[in-house]
Amino acid sequence: MGCQGARLAFWSVREELSQANRLRRSYYELLRDELDQHMVKYALLDSYDNFRCKKINYPFVEKRELKPRARIPAVEHECQNSFLVIFMEDTIPSAHKKYIRFFERNKTTKLNLLRYGKLSLSSKFDRTQKYLESVHFHDLLKILLPVDYALLIQRDPTGRAKNRFSMSHFHVRIDWPISDAAEDLARSLRYISKDLYEKGDKYVEDIQKKFFEYYCLPMDVGGRRTAAIVAAQYLKRIPCITTVYAGSSESRALIRISERGVSKLLLMKFKNGEMDQIAEANNIAVRTFKKNYVVNRQKKYGICIFQATYSFTNHARMPDDGKLREIKPDLNWLSVGGQHIVPKPGVWKCPPLSLNVIYT
Repeated sequence: MGCQGARLAFWSVREELSQANRLRRSYYELLRDELDQHMVKYALLDSYDNFRCKKINYPFVEKRELKPRARIPAVEHECQNSFLVIFMEDTIPSAHKKYIRFFERNKTTKLNLLRYGKLSLSSKFDRTQKYLESVHFHDLLKILLPVDYALLIQRDPTGRAKNRFSMSHFHVRIDWPISDAAEDLARSLRYISKDLYEKGDKYVEDIQKKFFEYYCLPMDVGGRRTAAIVAAQYLKRIPCITTVYAGSSESRALIRISERGVSKLLLMKFKNGEMDQIAEANNIAVRTFKKNYVVNRQKKYGICIFQATYSFTNHARMPDDGKLREIKPDLNWLSVGGQHIVPKPGVWKCPPLSLNVIYT
């Protein structure tokens, strides 16, 4: 999952890695594929079940909300699961604790979990649960996803197993100012040379709007989504791949930010006739489509997982000549790079199906 875009300077492509780091990259991507599945289930399928249990109609995302620069209705849906997860290919050096708040007191230990009320005194807690290869990892993940702020999953810093990843911290705060994040992005794209205010207050406002647009969000969002894009921008300082997952009660989507850019996954309903057309267009039986792609069926329609991925335009890339340039607010920084119906979590052999719906 992810969007096509220019290679960004903060991470190395596989051909530039040592054999040891290639192995680490392979292991990270394998674990990320599996984590993607669990994030989709928690963000979308479990949320849908929450609405059904309370007999509330599910607020499906409108297609227009998926367009770059679209405005999202500012309605919070308490049945929608909200969370923030940071998954690092490497270990965050302690020098970054000033802005990414991970300390001894919020390490994933039984004592800390008891202090935050996430475990009862009778709860069994195996310290190996926090490792991604543990069969019980996702039980712990589900317990901690509703906790305020972020969960941090990173390479085990102890050095005992170089390619072992663990949920090292919970209740992780992102304390980097939005203005600093916007300044960092604008400098890297050569819209400013040094300081955010070097071209006046109006330019500052334009830069901050474009910062949110770069991550496919409207400027007035708050909470976990803002923390997610600030974290994604800050963590470019660490030369490795990072994946940030965010779910919000307003967007009703799983937002995924990685080295490839931004993608959004959400639930979308299709009428019976539309599902027949999709199956026919992809040369598969309708029965096969419904078995592998439809997460819930009603009398007149089925519900599928839809993924929109976004590509950077030239205005959101480093200029070829490296020269300073002016922001032009009316020019788009993102375009829709891909639209797919993705298989249900756990489906092994079926690929995503391309489907153009956003502009139809």
